[in-house]
Amino acid sequence: MKFSLIDYLIVVIYLIGTVAAGFLTSKKQKNSRDYFLGGKELKWWAVGFSIVASETSTLTFISIPGLAYKSDMTFMQLIFGYFIGRIIVSLVFIPAYYKGNIETAYDFLGKRFGQKLRKLTSSVFIVTRVLASGVRLFATAIPVHIITGLDYPASIAIIGIFTLLYTYMGGLKAVVTMDVIQMFIYIGGAVAALYVIMNGLPNGFNDVLYYAHLNGLNKFTILNFNFGNSFMEFLSSPYTIIGGLLGGTFLTMASHGTDQLLVQRLLGCKTKKESQKALMLDATLIVVQFAFFLFLGLCLFAFYKGVSFNTLVLNSTGLNLTSSDEIFPKFIVENLPSGISGFVIAGILASAMGTLSSAISSLASSTYLDLFHSVKSRKFRDKEIFWSRIFTLIWGVVLIGGAMLFRDARNPVVEIGLSIASFTYGGLLGVFFLGLFFKKVNETDAIIGFIAGILVMVFIIYYTKVAYTWYVITGVSVTLIAANLVFFFRFLKSKNS
Repeated sequence: MKFSLIDYLIVVIYLIGTVAAGFLTSKKQKNSRDYFLGGKELKWWAVGFSIVASETSTLTFISIPGLAYKSDMTFMQLIFGYFIGRIIVSLVFIPAYYKGNIETAYDFLGKRFGQKLRKLTSSVFIVTRVLASGVRLFATAIPVHIITGLDYPASIAIIGIFTLLYTYMGGLKAVVTMDVIQMFIYIGGAVAALYVIMNGLPNGFNDVLYYAHLNGLNKFTILNFNFGNSFMEFLSSPYTIIGGLLGGTFLTMASHGTDQLLVQRLLGCKTKKESQKALMLDATLIVVQFAFFLFLGLCLFAFYKGVSFNTLVLNSTGLNLTSSDEIFPKFIVENLPSGISGFVIAGILASAMGTLSSAISSLASSTYLDLFHSVKSRKFRDKEIFWSRIFTLIWGVVLIGGAMLFRDARNPVVEIGLSIASFTYGGLLGVFFLGLFFKKVNETDAIIGFIAGILVMVFIIYYTKVAYTWYVITGVSVTLIAANLVFFFRFLKSKNS
C-alpha cells in the first residue's frame, strides 16, 4: 500500500506543529539559563520521558527491530547493563552535580580541576556528538527515502530544517515539551504496527514462535554464555553476558553522567531528588521499550517467513534490501492501512527530531557555556539569548551536513552510533571518576590520562577486533591508570627534591 494523501497530511501537520511549539515556548526566555536549562523548572516526569525519547528514538524504532530480525534478543544484555548504569549515575553523579551551581557536565570538571580540562572535554564531546547525531539523523532519512523516493540528502534536509526551527526558537523547554509528545507518538505508532503484523500472521503468536525456532534457531535467546575459544574471540563478541552487562553499565555511566546531551536535562530539574526520579523513570521505561522493539523484530521475521533481509520475496516480487535497518520502514509503507502509515511515519520523525533537537541544544549549550561564556566582551555577555541561538543555528547546519557522511552505511546504524559514542566515552568517564574519587590528582594528571585513554582507543579501534561493548571500560581503565601513574611519578619527584 502506497502513502496516501491523508498520510502526507498527518506528517505535514506534525511538522508544522513542531515549529508552532517552538514559537510558543520562546516567549519567556531572558538569558542562557532559561534557554539551555529551561530556567531549572522542568518537571521530573517530563525530563524522564524526554531522556527516553532522546536516547533511543530512531535508532530504536528503525535499527533494533532489524537487529533482532538478523540475529536474536541478546542485545537485551546491554539493556540490563543500561539499567545498572543509571542507578550508579543516580547515586553518584547527580549528587555531585547538585552540590554546586553546575551549568554543564564539563562545568563540574572545570570546578574540580580547571578550565583547561573543561574546555578540552567539552571540545571532545562536541566532535563525538556531531558524528553520533549524524548517524541518528541518517537513520531517520531511511524511511523518508523509501516512502517519498527523495534521495538521502533531501530527506535529511527536510527533517533537519524543521527540527532546527523549533529548537532555535524554544531552547531546552521546547525540546523537552516536544520530546514528551513525540515519545507517545512513536510508541503509539509502533504498537499499531505490531497489531497489524499479528493480524497478518495466520496463527498469531504461534507463528512468531515457529519461525523463531526454524531450522534450529532460537531467536528468543537473551543470555549468551558462549565466550568463544580464545580471549580475543571473547573480546570481539559484543553480546556475551559479561560484555553486554559491563558494556551497557559503563556506556550508560558515560552517556548519562558525562554526555551533555542527557546531563543537560538532568540539570534542568529543580532539585537533586527530582533529577534522580527522572533518571529512574527513564531506567524503567528503557528496559520495557527495548524489549518491545526487539520482539517487534521477531514478529517481522515471522511475517516475512524467516527469509534473509537481503533476499526477501514478497508477493512474488524480489526485494533486495541493503541493510536490516530497511525492514521495518518497508513494512510500514507496504502493509499499514492508510492513516496508520502516516501516524507511524510521524512517530519515526518524532523520535528522530527529539534526538536531533537534543543534540543541537546540547552542542550549543556546551559551546556557549563551556567555551565562550568566559569571554569578557560586554557585547557578548549582554546578548546571551542572541548568541545562544546563533550557536544553535550553527550546530543545526553542521549536523545536517554531518548526516550526509553516513548515506552509504551498511551496518545497523544502532551499532555505528554506539561505536562512535564509545570511542571517547571511556576517556570522558575516566576523568569524571578522577574528579569524583581521586582527590590528589591534579589537572595535568587528568589531561594526560584523558589523552592516553583516547590514543589507546584509536589503536584498539583501528588495529584490533575488540567489540564496541568493551570500548568504554577500556578507555576508563587506561585513563585512570595513566593519570595515577603521572601523579605517582610527580609525587616521587617532589619527595626526592
